[in-house]
Amino acid sequence: MPTTLYADPRTVALYDALNPAGPDTAFYLALAEGAGRIVDLGCGTGLLTCLFAERGYRVTGIDPSREMLRIARGRAHGERVRWIEGDAAALPFVGAADLLVMTGHVAQIFLDDASLFATLAAARRALRPGGRIAFESRNPAARAWEDWTPERSLRRVRGADARTADVWLERHASPDPLVTGRVAFTTHYRFEGAAQTLQAMSELRFYSRDELARLLTRAGFAHIDWYGDWNRAPVDETSRELIAVAR
Repeated sequence: MPTTLYADPRTVALYDALNPAGPDTAFYLALAEGAGRIVDLGCGTGLLTCLFAERGYRVTGIDPSREMLRIARGRAHGERVRWIEGDAAALPFVGAADLLVMTGHVAQIFLDDASLFATLAAARRALRPGGRIAFESRNPAARAWEDWTPERSLRRVRGADARTADVWLERHASPDPLVTGRVAFTTHYRFEGAAQTLQAMSELRFYSRDELARLLTRAGFAHIDWYGDWNRAPVDETSRELIAVAR
């Protein structure tokens, strides 16, 4: 049975179990030190957003998924966050920010240069002078999609609604992503005791460092720091991440 990945409450309830706090969370929390106003664009279920709020920052969380925001609002410290159902088009209404983050590989949902550029340009306008944008994208050189098979990706998780499910990815046959820059795949959800398996189709863009740098520069960011891992290691051929912090 097909479903929309972040609109179905059953799959959204699994999101935190599939994407728990980790080294990326610690990286962004450390990066926020000294900031006053933070925008979390594509905030999802608000895990990081509410941790910012707990530390006393003025935070706005923006996400197009109503179901994701429902969970976010119910978190501890969620009442301290301004939540907006939307996308980058909402940025002119949030006030000048010191830091804008796009976590969870959100940058990869933009399948063409024009759509990512539009978001980066909107982010630049939403930042005060000297403000920073920070986000990560999977390094195409690491070929993460090779692990997106049922055998390699299968996980059993327990969701926020106490339902247990087996979840796995299945990459669609396609030309080499190093050539096309895109990977299409289906996420499968088999809930314990359910007769049907839910399926959600997705496609991601794998940007190179040069492509991201070009778009950031065009959007008005003059300086970019690059990291290849959450310990701030430099980017090299073994890096799984392309982490950009730009101002």
